[in-house]
Amino acid sequence: MTEPGGFPATTPIGSRVEAEGYVAMVCFKHGPPRLQGIELEWTVHHADDPHRSLDAEQLSKALGAHAPTTLVPGSPQLPLGRGALVTVEPGGQVEISGPASASVPRLIEDTAADAAQLTALLHAAGLVPGDHGLDAFRPPRRILTVPRYAAMERAFQQLGPHGPRMMCSTAGLQICLDAGEADQTTTRWRALHDLGPALVALFANSRRREGSDTGWASARTEATFGTCAPFTEPPPLDGDPAAAWARTAMEAPVLCFRRGHNWDAPAGLTFGAWADGALPDDRPSYEDLDYHLSTLFPPIRPRGYLEVRYLDAQQGDGWIAPTLLLTALMSDPAVIDQALAAAEPAAGRWFPAAREGLDDKLVLQAARDVVDLGTTVLDRTGVDHELLDQVATRLHCIVDDTHRRRAS
Repeated sequence: MTEPGGFPATTPIGSRVEAEGYVAMVCFKHGPPRLQGIELEWTVHHADDPHRSLDAEQLSKALGAHAPTTLVPGSPQLPLGRGALVTVEPGGQVEISGPASASVPRLIEDTAADAAQLTALLHAAGLVPGDHGLDAFRPPRRILTVPRYAAMERAFQQLGPHGPRMMCSTAGLQICLDAGEADQTTTRWRALHDLGPALVALFANSRRREGSDTGWASARTEATFGTCAPFTEPPPLDGDPAAAWARTAMEAPVLCFRRGHNWDAPAGLTFGAWADGALPDDRPSYEDLDYHLSTLFPPIRPRGYLEVRYLDAQQGDGWIAPTLLLTALMSDPAVIDQALAAAEPAAGRWFPAAREGLDDKLVLQAARDVVDLGTTVLDRTGVDHELLDQVATRLHCIVDDTHRRRAS
């Protein structure tokens, strides 16, 4: 395997500066914004009792030949009918990720078909996908035994309870968008972040954890932000996002030291220090750096494209509304400018949005304005008018219901 710089992935990295340059190059790829992608994730429960623990054998039987090798070593991991691959998170959450598409209608159709197929596989085994962004019934419990997750769990446990929750109990909706041309990337990066609090609140549904009310509208967000702060929190938005992300990647702790059977990293080791020779007898390779990047979990993760990770998983086909809304808002530079203005009252209010949801006055104001704008440009996605009307109605109902409840 050869990395984008033209050298083998196993080539040792000479310094932190060299590693930063590589991260900035591969994580922010420029070009016309034309592709979209969706990743859907669910917690998995027994149909007859959502409180019952799930085990790896039950899930592997349900997924059959579609199971990933992390769950079933040697599995062929066959794609679902429309091309999505099934992956499994440490606590048994299932995720589907299909090919990116230049056609939003095709993306919606294919994702819906593969989601239905996965749901049918689970139902046949007496299992059902969860309806929320956080397991409302069970404590976190890791069922995958691969070295990656064992090392990450041990590292996160030293920081508090949120890491194991994030790994084993959360489920999200991820929307993937191109970074855009070089002169657009900074604005697109800021817009996706500034829209975050309003969208987190609009689609928050993870208030309960282990049978109790957490007091957070999105306790999934609480868990993800608290996993390994500040690296799992929203970043500062000043300056060049590629350079800032490269610095963040260097300052983040190494979670998986892929040597031998135990992947626990040396205590306190950051990737920047490793690249600068902190372990003289073991310098990291570009393959190690790529793996390190996969262990970072910010609200938006640059992976050559921009992976929006801050939305709770939605019940049923509820993922369609946030997907179309965000895709429409990011469809054109002029619309993005309007979206930035609509989102401005709540920009940066991530924690109030996650705790209070739309009960936060400024977040509600931004959410209302974002929905008003978004529903006027939904037709830019190209989906049929019947679906557009359904999505617009759903979005307006969310904010209108909040207004009525606050007024009563």
